[in-house]
Amino acid sequence: MTASLLLAVLRRGLLALILLAMGLTLTGCGILGSHDRQPGIVDPHQPKELEMVSMPPYVIEPPDELEISVRPASVEIPLTSVTVQADGVVDLGFVGDVYLAGLTLADAERKIAEHLEPIARNKQIKDPIDVSVRLVNGSQSKYYYVLGVVTTQGRFPIIGNETVLDAILTAGLLAKSQPEKAYLVRPHPMNGQDQILSIDWDGIKNRGDTTTNYQLFPGDRLIVPGGRPPNKLSVLLFGR
Repeated sequence: MTASLLLAVLRRGLLALILLAMGLTLTGCGILGSHDRQPGIVDPHQPKELEMVSMPPYVIEPPDELEISVRPASVEIPLTSVTVQADGVVDLGFVGDVYLAGLTLADAERKIAEHLEPIARNKQIKDPIDVSVRLVNGSQSKYYYVLGVVTTQGRFPIIGNETVLDAILTAGLLAKSQPEKAYLVRPHPMNGQDQILSIDWDGIKNRGDTTTNYQLFPGDRLIVPGGRPPNKLSVLLFGR
């Protein structure tokens, strides 16, 4: 085989490999495009940065720590700081147990007062019973979750003013993280309608667009997908 013929064969082989690679890349992009689409919708009516709302009344759950004060002082409660146990009960020592899980703080005050009334009558205490129930060190049972390709995956305590941006910065991004495909999932009851919100990460980070920088609520799940870094051929042909 002459040198010129050998060179022609090599050129044809190289051309075939390039065409094959392009075909695989195009096919791969098509497959990824059909399955890797960002889920969810943009809902401009959701609470978000610059348009936040107050949290709903706090609902007591384990393991919340509560500070309980009672008037008059003659109604003795040996423990003023109690933890809601796994069964939803708080142990008030000699005056008994009270089930508080699922109640707001105001409802808990009323229930404890009702629980103490017979004890006060037995002690011939005629003054009305007033009860104050407060959270110790803020909320301890309310969280949001960050899942996917992030530095720290898990749950984070929620205070009331956290946003998508706060959550992503708190969890941290990796080289393989794709926050531009992130989305927010809100919990709903069985048979309820899914609530999935897409996120414009470029708008949040680079343009200060608050439309999808949603305010987070207890139970929210922020999903941050990940993927392989783009190969050189994909960057050359498609710019990504």
